[in-house]
Amino acid sequence: MADPGSPQSETWRLSPDLLGVLDGEGRFVDANPAWQATLGWSEAEIRDRTFRDFLHPDDMERSTEVFDALKRGTPVVYFENRYRCNDGSYRWLSWVAVQEGEHFYCTARDVTRVKERETSLQTYEDEALLREQLIAILGHDLRNPLAAINAAVRMASRENNGETTSNMLTAIRDSSARMHGLIETIMDFARARLGGGIPVAMTEVHDLAERFEKVITEIRLAHPDRAIAFRYAFDGPLRCDPGRLEQVLSNLIANAITHGSSNRTIRVSVLKDRGAFVMSVHNHGTPIPDAVRPRLFQAFSRTSDDNSLQGLGLGLFISDQIAKAHGGRMTVKSDASGTEFSLVIDLDGTATRPG
Repeated sequence: MADPGSPQSETWRLSPDLLGVLDGEGRFVDANPAWQATLGWSEAEIRDRTFRDFLHPDDMERSTEVFDALKRGTPVVYFENRYRCNDGSYRWLSWVAVQEGEHFYCTARDVTRVKERETSLQTYEDEALLREQLIAILGHDLRNPLAAINAAVRMASRENNGETTSNMLTAIRDSSARMHGLIETIMDFARARLGGGIPVAMTEVHDLAERFEKVITEIRLAHPDRAIAFRYAFDGPLRCDPGRLEQVLSNLIANAITHGSSNRTIRVSVLKDRGAFVMSVHNHGTPIPDAVRPRLFQAFSRTSDDNSLQGLGLGLFISDQIAKAHGGRMTVKSDASGTEFSLVIDLDGTATRPG
């Protein structure tokens, strides 16, 4: 029976790992068939060439140092370097080698995929760090100067200004408010994408009706040509983050204004339905296509050719994240009678939203 490590053995011929025998100069005396399967080199092309002939230039120095140590009696265990393939590309190999008499017996395993996964993981970690830095920039470096602008506008507004100046200050104040809202939206998006979800401060709230009425009043002032009807029929307090629910309501109404019929009333309702708190916004208009519905609550998904922030789907994405942070969910119904988005929060953990 042939020795398992000899060229006459079944192990030598059938092993998926690269097996080789080198002399004292680092020249291949023999190589098994796996070299051709992995790197594209035939046994004849490997034989009588040194290991240096196949090395990546960046791995030359340290690989030579390891071979010199091998000749001094130090075994090689899981040493990694890159070997050139017959087509000019490179693959990562992990080596084990020992000295037996005048020759050096080595085995190498292709670990290219492992290295690629490690690289991908490092790339992901780098991207996560960049996202964290983005949040820091948005949270501090942008909001602070914006607050300074708002303070300056407030101070200037106290002076006796002419009509032109007053109009300019009002425009600056309105633009700053929109910028602040955009910064908060991007921060929420970044937090959600980092995997931690959108933070909520839960408390027992008794004045949701008044809070929601204020949100709707502000939207009516911004869109005096749009009719918004509000019905509040939820009895009792709700444990929630009221600011976040106001944000969802604002997002849903803005979505209805963007995509709904301009001459039909937007209807907002808040009620208790089958053991759940349900906040819904209904608008008339073209039904949402079936192909679009599965990705409605994904970031940057579009429901139309509209280029607004709502059209990009960021508002619905954040609303969905807020719903999940409350242990709830977003639902949507859209047909010829109109489109209705709802935030549903189970009050006892067992409620179901009627379809």
